[in-house]
Amino acid sequence: MAQEIEHKFLVTGEYKSLATKSYHIAQGYLSTAPGRTVRIRIKGELGFITIKGKSNESGLSRFEWEKEIPFNEAVELLQLCESGKIEKIRYEVIFENQTFEVDEFFGENAGLTLAELELPSEDTGFSKPNWLGKEVTGDKRYYNSYLAKNPYSKWKH
Repeated sequence: MAQEIEHKFLVTGEYKSLATKSYHIAQGYLSTAPGRTVRIRIKGELGFITIKGKSNESGLSRFEWEKEIPFNEAVELLQLCESGKIEKIRYEVIFENQTFEVDEFFGENAGLTLAELELPSEDTGFSKPNWLGKEVTGDKRYYNSYLAKNPYSKWKH
């Protein structure tokens, strides 16, 4: 099985000028059942279906299966998704040979910017750029599936 191992952080500083790539992402969820999510994503001009399992106790690792699907099918499947869609721009920022994916959210999640760093194992070390803030790995409020149903704009800040 494929494992996704990632750290997630709030972003507190300037990162856009460091980005090597950026693209628009729109996504929705066919299922957000406890223990698994089924996501449809449009990333630029590509479509994807992704199944994610329950996170381990630390929140660092979980099963992930993703396949590219035809763009037009992804557009159609987004119409079948549960209410609550995610829209964001993803920036890829390389720092000390590691690629951070920084998501700037829009719509009801505007004002939230998160960075993710995928690693080959839970004990792989990494350096933190100065634009990273608090680590929120394992905090389910920052999962996209949670944000789709409980938008950041409705949180008490």
